[in-house]
Amino acid sequence: MTDLTLDRYAAEITAQTEQLTASVKGADLAVPVPTCAGWSLGDLLRHVGGAHRWAEEIVRSRATGPVPDDQVNDVSGDDRTDTTALAAWLDEGAALFADALREAGPHASVWTVAPNGTPVFWARRMMVETVVHRADAVAAVDGTYTLDQDVALDALAEWLGFIELPQVYASVEAMRGLLGPGRTLHFHATDAGPGVEGDWLVDLTGEAPAVRRAAATERTPGEAAVSLRGSAAALLLLMYQRDSVLEDAVEVVGEQGLFEEWREAASAWLRR
Repeated sequence: MTDLTLDRYAAEITAQTEQLTASVKGADLAVPVPTCAGWSLGDLLRHVGGAHRWAEEIVRSRATGPVPDDQVNDVSGDDRTDTTALAAWLDEGAALFADALREAGPHASVWTVAPNGTPVFWARRMMVETVVHRADAVAAVDGTYTLDQDVALDALAEWLGFIELPQVYASVEAMRGLLGPGRTLHFHATDAGPGVEGDWLVDLTGEAPAVRRAAATERTPGEAAVSLRGSAAALLLLMYQRDSVLEDAVEVVGEQGLFEEWREAASAWLRR
């Protein structure tokens, strides 16, 4: 389940990309990205643009199986040029992908790397990819990062939803190693207004990790083993280990070591 529509995802992909390219206008492509060790700003932009075009091919062709992702992983290029041409290429790719999503519609059948099998999966995944890497770009140029609350909440919901999938962990053994009595985590988005679901409970006490939306009053910081409170954007960037980009801090109450152990294990998919 997602909180936003395919049309909204498509619009956000182009809008977030335009914000990204605007934030790096005139920047040195060779500048290092502090949140992506070993990458230059040029590497980052080539990765984002490659990811958009890879996903666009999957959706446009209605791929029924894996599509080669060389353009996602090969970030090599000439960082001695200015950002103009690379930014234009990135904006163009985002627009092409958004068009492909709208043309396909939300119910078409396509290959996905996780359960769903529709363009909505790729729309959401690439929106989040762009949101997170825009934070990387901002960090590289010492800029200011903001993110709409509903986008941040949806991106956070995607991350937390992944933790129920065995394939996001390094191994089944690594997943099972997180489980045990009393191991629960409560996330509370402090900027979620009335009627907006901004609480999740991660339950590691059963036979597999489980996550569900929870009422704010259902679990207090004293009842969960560890509770995290912060803006939706701050919680999201904390999950992706980009929390240094925002001045907003996340309050962690309880067993911080449990949170760090869980985040590290549940982030294995990001390191592949």
